[in-house]
Amino acid sequence: MVGTLLAWGTLVHAQEPDYIIQSNAAPLNPLSVSQTARPAAATPPVPVPQPASAPVSQPAPAPQPVPAPPAQAAPSAPPAVPGAKPALTIGVLLPTDSPDFGEAARVVRAGMDAAAATDGQASLEYVDEEPADLAARYRALVASGARVIVGPLTRPGISAIAAHVTVPTLALNGFEPGLKTNPRLLSLSLIVEGEARQVAHLMRDDGRANPLVVSTADPLSKRLAQAFVDEWRKQTGAAPAVLAWPFTAPMTDTLAHADSVFIAMTPPEAAALKAALPGPLSVYATSQLDTRKPDAALAGIRFIDMPWFLMPEQAQVKRYPRPSAALTMQTERLYALGIDAYRLAVLMAKGKPVPGMLKLSGVTGDLQLGADRQFERVLPLAVMMPDNNGQ
Repeated sequence: MVGTLLAWGTLVHAQEPDYIIQSNAAPLNPLSVSQTARPAAATPPVPVPQPASAPVSQPAPAPQPVPAPPAQAAPSAPPAVPGAKPALTIGVLLPTDSPDFGEAARVVRAGMDAAAATDGQASLEYVDEEPADLAARYRALVASGARVIVGPLTRPGISAIAAHVTVPTLALNGFEPGLKTNPRLLSLSLIVEGEARQVAHLMRDDGRANPLVVSTADPLSKRLAQAFVDEWRKQTGAAPAVLAWPFTAPMTDTLAHADSVFIAMTPPEAAALKAALPGPLSVYATSQLDTRKPDAALAGIRFIDMPWFLMPEQAQVKRYPRPSAALTMQTERLYALGIDAYRLAVLMAKGKPVPGMLKLSGVTGDLQLGADRQFERVLPLAVMMPDNNGQ
């Protein structure tokens, strides 16, 4: 088993969360929420002193998250009044009946319900994201008194309502290229490409100059590798070396010129690769490498993931209940997305969403509205380390 050392990274741009939405494989019991239970599945990271011989020391200093301005700070819950309905109604469009996206939508809904029950600032009115008459359903929610809308979850759904947005609306996916939006339509999503871009910034901040990118034939791996390559080229003007795993020939010269490695692969593949790398090379990865039972062979690898997993005792994370049903980590990220979607919706109801000013210390990361009306994320950086017993 490994623990983690934590630091903070740089902004992640929000776009294309299809991998997260489409790859949940959790066995879902009826997903209710325990208001008190903190399941063993959410194992806190264990800060462990780093051995002197280890290739990675303390993480390099990284920019600290900028606190939200007082006007945009997450409001505290008002005193509960028995039987009273919150003044704010949030309308929610989710495809809970969809054969393709229903499971993901139900997990997002559970996260929103958990946040609403915890904060008590708004009631939620759910409408199924039915493609045939989605624009009409959106207008009906607004007519019923919803001051903010959360959803749709799918990009076709977002395109269907874009021309009809009349109140602050938080879509839960990236915008289709070329979509004409208006200032009231914002986007919050979970992204894999953005994590690769963040890692490129982190490696630059750590002083890496000659990274090697290693990927596999898997489509997700290729997407991550390409996003890293594009961002590195944008920052430096030079393209990093790229190799395909498994190596089919000796790579001695390529490895000799590299000062670090970005890996875009699954944990078992990463463990095999790390054993083949020279010891001094520092290795970086995205949340794809994060598991609840990490392999000790991955010790020393730097990776990023949301505070929901890496910082369970942080105040903004600890106050929200964990899901009662066992979920995969991909699926549980959607639950965390639901929590932050609710919290942002409450903020959006309180004033005009201004890029650079609308911020939230969220369970999915530190969130800030970008100029393109999509939320950027700051994710914590963790270093996998052996535990004190070397297990």
